[in-house]
Amino acid sequence: MELIIKEKEVKSILTKSNLPVSDYSVTPYIGCTHGCRYCYASFMKRFTNHSEDWGEFLDVKLWPEIKNMDKYRGKELFLGSVTDPYNPQEETYLRTQTLLKQLQGSGVKLTIQTKSDLVLRDIDLIKTFPDARVGFSINTLDEDFKNDMDQAVSIERRLTAMKQLHDAGIRTTCFIAPIFPGITDVEAIIDRVKDQCNLIWLENLNLRGSYKTDILGYIKEKHPHLVPLYEEIYLRGNRLYWEALDSTLHSYLSEHKLDYVRNDDSMARPFDAPPVVVNFFYHEEIKKSAKKRMK
Repeated sequence: MELIIKEKEVKSILTKSNLPVSDYSVTPYIGCTHGCRYCYASFMKRFTNHSEDWGEFLDVKLWPEIKNMDKYRGKELFLGSVTDPYNPQEETYLRTQTLLKQLQGSGVKLTIQTKSDLVLRDIDLIKTFPDARVGFSINTLDEDFKNDMDQAVSIERRLTAMKQLHDAGIRTTCFIAPIFPGITDVEAIIDRVKDQCNLIWLENLNLRGSYKTDILGYIKEKHPHLVPLYEEIYLRGNRLYWEALDSTLHSYLSEHKLDYVRNDDSMARPFDAPPVVVNFFYHEEIKKSAKKRMK
């Protein structure tokens, strides 16, 4: 596969965000070379005039100096919503590092989401931001499954980087997403990371767009025993699996004395407190489904 890389001048690098975890989203690159098979951000292709497949192109953004820094003081900036700010090409183009240097002293609250341990390069920079946090996407402890799904660094390297950041006093998040029904062992991941992160986010696998057929085909080929479950969830819209997982996690987390909340992304707890587990997987739809069955 030949990777197409181009530089692209943009007027601004900060965009107003609709995400529940930030005021602004920041994307130093267009596209992402991890090539995740389940990536919802592949929808971005229709706005970029790229004919290449998702994962086969990367536009490197060049932006003017950020002005009026005071307007961003206290605002939350999220890096990693539709691209990984630490994709392998960041080592050469330094766009994320350049942005962090520009934002130093601005008083912004910084959240970085990545699948790369390259973030360790900027650990001293990140420590200069108040309440900075770095999240790692980890939805399996099985390296073979990970390799089937993405081209990012190994799960073990992500876990090691998470621990190094946490040991350095930087808040860390484990983003267990997307949860693959019957494959992602949520409890095992929580048990593995609970002593080296402050937050654990949970999000379900949402199949839509061009990758739905690909993922269902993968399940049929590699996990045929799960085909009935995936058809029930993704072809018939049955929410029972997520309701059951929600109930199971309530019991598991209660037993391990970990708080389990919904859509609460607070960073107010002491650094040394146990992590909060945050459920982002369509709990309102789950509640509605449960109420209908009770009527």
